[in-house]
Amino acid sequence: MYYDEGRTMEAIAQQLEVSRSTVSRMLRDAREEGLVEITLRPPGAYRLRELRRRVSERFGLQAHVVGAGPEAGERARLQAVAAAGAELLQGMLVPDMTVGVAWGTTTSALVGHLRPSPTPGLRIVQLNGAINTEGSGLTYVSTVLAKAASLWDATVHHFPVPAFFDYASTRDAMWKERSVQRVLEVQRQCTLAVFGVGAFDAEVPSHVYTNNYLSDANRRELERDGAVGDVCTVFLRADGSWRDVAMNARSTGPQPTQLARIPRRLLLAAGPRKAVPLRAALRAGVATDLVVDEVTATSLLALR
Repeated sequence: MYYDEGRTMEAIAQQLEVSRSTVSRMLRDAREEGLVEITLRPPGAYRLRELRRRVSERFGLQAHVVGAGPEAGERARLQAVAAAGAELLQGMLVPDMTVGVAWGTTTSALVGHLRPSPTPGLRIVQLNGAINTEGSGLTYVSTVLAKAASLWDATVHHFPVPAFFDYASTRDAMWKERSVQRVLEVQRQCTLAVFGVGAFDAEVPSHVYTNNYLSDANRRELERDGAVGDVCTVFLRADGSWRDVAMNARSTGPQPTQLARIPRRLLLAAGPRKAVPLRAALRAGVATDLVVDEVTATSLLALR
């Protein structure tokens, strides 16, 4: 009578020949016992649902659009995406899984939102090298992976090589070393990968572009090659191509074809300036699942 027919408590009390307070108590008890459930839907829920549908259909993946509108600052938007990504990632974990993690600003933020979730036999493997020209970078990545490992009770397999070699021939020689081969083999066993997308001019700077990984000459070379951003330190053009971008011959991250062999691939992106490299990443087929804020999703869909 109250919820379906919209009748008042006074009218119901008269028909049932009870007091109004009795009707009020019956309604309260119905909610407490689960006979009645009340759901509140935020005003922007339809907009987010429509963005999710359009992104999913256009790029052939499972999109998750986070409600962080234009009024939100860029760092707040990043944290919203990281929190949603962390929650989604927790639900993907299963015993004896190998999870590949590519370091970066977004994945670091994601790890900050993880909650304790011990998973038997879980392994974490670093997907790309982190050492830069000053010899740093490894400590940063090790700290991030160690935090995830402690929350999941997982073991970590580090990849102690540079993010970019000076010479492609040096990279090729290192790839023949048994210590490197061992890590590459663990990477090949991944059933889940977690990574972000890098942009040269992101509002919250991508770690690879601000911590002595690229020289001015590198940037000019990437500009000549038409690169718009990177995934796992492999640079992409706007159309999703990467094979003849010269810098990639010296990169230590997995190429899109290698990522595509991993069954579940969770990509996180926050900030509208990442729309172009994000589209490149999705055109390259690197993701099965995407977490993105609504402003970036809108910018992504507006690209032609």
